[in-house]
Amino acid sequence: MSQRKIIHVDMDCFYAAVEMRDNPALKNIPIAIGGSSDRRGVIATCNYPARKFGVRSAMATAQALKLCPNLTLVKGRMEVYAKESKRIRAIFADYTDIIEPLSLDEAYLDVTDSPHFKGSATCIAQEIRRRIECELGLTASAGVAPCKFVAKVASDENKPNGICIVPPEKLDEFVKQMPLKKIPGVGKVTLLKLNRLGLHSCEDVRQFPKKELQKSFGKFGDVLWERAHGIDERELCVSRERKSIGVERTLSADLSSVEECESLVPKLLETLKSRISRHQEKNGNRIGIRTLGVKLKFQDFQQTTVEHRQEGFDEGYFLTLLQEAYSRSRGRGVRLVGLHVGLSQSQDITQLSFPF
Repeated sequence: MSQRKIIHVDMDCFYAAVEMRDNPALKNIPIAIGGSSDRRGVIATCNYPARKFGVRSAMATAQALKLCPNLTLVKGRMEVYAKESKRIRAIFADYTDIIEPLSLDEAYLDVTDSPHFKGSATCIAQEIRRRIECELGLTASAGVAPCKFVAKVASDENKPNGICIVPPEKLDEFVKQMPLKKIPGVGKVTLLKLNRLGLHSCEDVRQFPKKELQKSFGKFGDVLWERAHGIDERELCVSRERKSIGVERTLSADLSSVEECESLVPKLLETLKSRISRHQEKNGNRIGIRTLGVKLKFQDFQQTTVEHRQEGFDEGYFLTLLQEAYSRSRGRGVRLVGLHVGLSQSQDITQLSFPF
């Protein structure tokens, strides 16, 4: 079998980079894409000057402004970012048909059998980065490795505008000293649990009994053991079925009653219906609803989700779910209300006509 050659391409602060490209006055100052502080916004992304102050994605805008008082907030332009993302993917497609997009700004490419540059994954990655910069005026970082997770970790090694190559003969060395927090899927809670067991690096996991990992982490224990040994045999997923469609609204002031929350439902339903209809059109009307759900986020940033199985779109049932979710508030104000539907898998659905 051919040695696998996987490239992970990750755009550098993508949304912010597009804004700096289109407005050079923003280039050398700290900027962030996100909602204004008076509307309880959240940072979507920021440029590298802002990151020096500690500003990060998913941070409350108000907190970002405390860390960086001179931060310039820029309203996002999703239609522009989506357009640029399509141009980037068109460049990818010139080198391989095996592409797994993870988001608008990153993707895996399998170039194992690509004939370009005599099959050199390193040269292909460099050429892709060069073309993105020349044709779009944006920069990208890349990781090249024999498997997916190492390629992803590698793409972050020399950011921004860098590349990291992990050839097969260097794979074990690269993985051995890798901090466990870099393994995709290891979040804060899992990392804390690992640290309590004395596990901080992949080398630590290699010395730890596999059965104990399985006992502590279930199936993810097997994943941890494999990743710590540089094993990742997952193929690229070139087509992804959407599992849910949702809409949510963050409030400028906390809501203090279930009635106030209910007053938002009609407008949220209108937006949700529109999104479902657009998804329906893209999929040739082959779409089925499996569950309905409601999410509330409280003033302390804790959140709860209620999701029940429900065939079809029942507007009134969202109110029932909302009441169940609100019963968990324990007197806390509500800062976000969201509605969503879970979608049936394609093999389980037939053409449906929604009542709207």
